Amino acid sequence: MSAVSSPTPSHAPLIANLIAQLAFGLLAMTICLPSMQEWGALFGSDQASVQLTFSGYVVAYGGLQLLYGPWSDRWGRKKVLMFGLTLAGIGSMLAALSPSLAWLTAARVLQGAGCAAGMVVGRAMVQDQFTGPERTRVMAYVGMAMGLIPPTATILGGQIHVRLGWQANFALMAVLAVLLFVAAWKGLPDHKPATTAQPHWLGAMLASYARLAREPSFPLFVLILAMTTGTFYAFLAGAPIVLGSYGVGPAGIGYYIMVVPLSYIVGNYLTTRLVHRTGDRAMMMIGQVFSVGGIALMLVLALANVDTPLAFALPLMLLGLGNGFLVPPALTGTVGLVPALAGSAAAVAGLAQQLMGAVGGYAVGLVPHEGAVNLGWLMLGLGSVALAAQVVLNRRRVVKPAPVRSSPDTCDGF
Repeated sequence: MSAVSSPTPSHAPLIANLIAQLAFGLLAMTICLPSMQEWGALFGSDQASVQLTFSGYVVAYGGLQLLYGPWSDRWGRKKVLMFGLTLAGIGSMLAALSPSLAWLTAARVLQGAGCAAGMVVGRAMVQDQFTGPERTRVMAYVGMAMGLIPPTATILGGQIHVRLGWQANFALMAVLAVLLFVAAWKGLPDHKPATTAQPHWLGAMLASYARLAREPSFPLFVLILAMTTGTFYAFLAGAPIVLGSYGVGPAGIGYYIMVVPLSYIVGNYLTTRLVHRTGDRAMMMIGQVFSVGGIALMLVLALANVDTPLAFALPLMLLGLGNGFLVPPALTGTVGLVPALAGSAAAVAGLAQQLMGAVGGYAVGLVPHEGAVNLGWLMLGLGSVALAAQVVLNRRRVVKPAPVRSSPDTCDGF
């Protein structure tokens, strides 16, 4: 299959299809956030149990990515994607029909397990179908979509919750899963699975991860990404509760949450302009200062009893900007330490991000949130670990890693 080497209008449907497949999981993750502030009362459960619906989704969404990658290499991209969309659709319908919080949590896990296919297969298909500047352009579109999804989804989800009930959000996701299934079936190219026998693929995968672990900087990059994601997911999970304590209902939550993702997009754009002057690690440190500073400012206002939605949301513009400065060079550093194992590095980083995101989301439910103080301390703790890892990383001398020998046992596609 030949890759696309130059942009043409005929590629627009393919690009739109791939972006939709990639964005579906994040949409499913965030569209029900406004409803979570009412699930405790609806199901007679505590907030920690409610947060498990979020964390369960995130764990499944992150963990299954490690499997969908090699599966799509062996059995074909479309088959694996359509299998995942089927699981996501079933999980969404089961969530809409949930009679209890335990049922809803299990349905969300199934939904997350299915949605993970879109993230992995979508990225792989971008690599398959595009080359050179066009590939970078498509990934830029993906990045912008990922930044826009959380605020758009929370606004839409809040409006649907108010008008049609919380179950309607899951019904909508089931319908979208069907539509994306048809779009994948009809609109995505077939991928020829690998025909070369790989009897030791599991051993090769483990060997690749062991090789990465021997790079002293690799765990630091992964820790930075994981803690940054944990901070953001704690914000996503805790913001509806904090805003609810300020009198903001499901219909209005999205307008305050959107501050962080939109400023993240701005931070990404500024990074493309500044990083060639400052260097990756300096850019990351600037991002850390902005991120931790924004959280600290929000916490100071909360401790001073400035209990308003704007006092909570506006300081976190700095968090969004900081993450926009921090994440792109951190991702580049993670996959660039051992270029031959870039796929394995991306898989480890992605799994660590989602697992830490699940921890951050669940930890929100362990403490009360009458105001932003407890959420602020939690976010500051997570962000401070990322900052400490950054300090250690910046003290390390940048060295060129030893080359990885090419052999049948070297696996870089996970």
